[in-house]
Amino acid sequence: MRAFPFVLAGLLSALLAGCASSPPATVIPAHKDVPEIRPGMMAGYLDRKQLPDSRALLPPPPTPGSPAQAADDAAFRATVAQRNTPRWALARADNELRFPQAAGTFACALDATISPDTTPHLHTLLRRTLVDAGLSTYGAKDHYKRTRPFVAEKAPLCAPEEAERLAKDGSYPSGHSALGWAWALVLTQIAPERADALLQRGHAFGQSRVVCGAHWQSDVDQGRVMGAAAVARLQSDPVFRAQLDAARAEVVAQRAKGARPAAAACAAEAAALKP
Repeated sequence: MRAFPFVLAGLLSALLAGCASSPPATVIPAHKDVPEIRPGMMAGYLDRKQLPDSRALLPPPPTPGSPAQAADDAAFRATVAQRNTPRWALARADNELRFPQAAGTFACALDATISPDTTPHLHTLLRRTLVDAGLSTYGAKDHYKRTRPFVAEKAPLCAPEEAERLAKDGSYPSGHSALGWAWALVLTQIAPERADALLQRGHAFGQSRVVCGAHWQSDVDQGRVMGAAAVARLQSDPVFRAQLDAARAEVVAQRAKGARPAAAACAAEAAALKP
């Protein structure tokens, strides 16, 4: 029994030694210290060389006359009835990637408000993961240079002011779909109890690109693959992980204050997405 104090002392010494040698906490750069890759667009967490390679991960896009292209054609034709409806209007809203407007895209699914003032870490997390997921698509985009459906079909685009720019940008895979799915996956880590709603909204965000006329269905499907690949890679980035934890605390705090998105706006979104 007399040996017990010495054993306990030894355990305490080992524990304290372990604490003393623990690595320092990851420092999250202040908003103003994160560089922009162009005005209004924050750099991602990952270096370009760390991004998933879409050319290596994805098959080539459907070829003209193939069954896969026929399926894309059918999916595009099925959206014609949605033009100039609330679903078309939501597709136009989902086209907007500028912040702070884009921050509200998942607010209803998350059941929390998102803004640079009330949830600065979450706001930054969305801005930076947008870039990582979006840029991961460009290896295949630039290689295949697939023509977009609104060009091929001479159809209207839900965001006509974007037509000239998008016509020069490869359709396969969809960058919007990649980043929307990445956002959904990241947000499920923050609020796992809202996973179903968040993943449904992430799926709908990608489908908005088909409704809009900006992408074929296969572009959207493979965009989700790249979004998931980007999020998988982000898990090993310490700054991303630290900011994810900080964002989770912000959402908990916002809910404790009763801060919720506007009920009317969420009802309108749900109605637009109703089958």
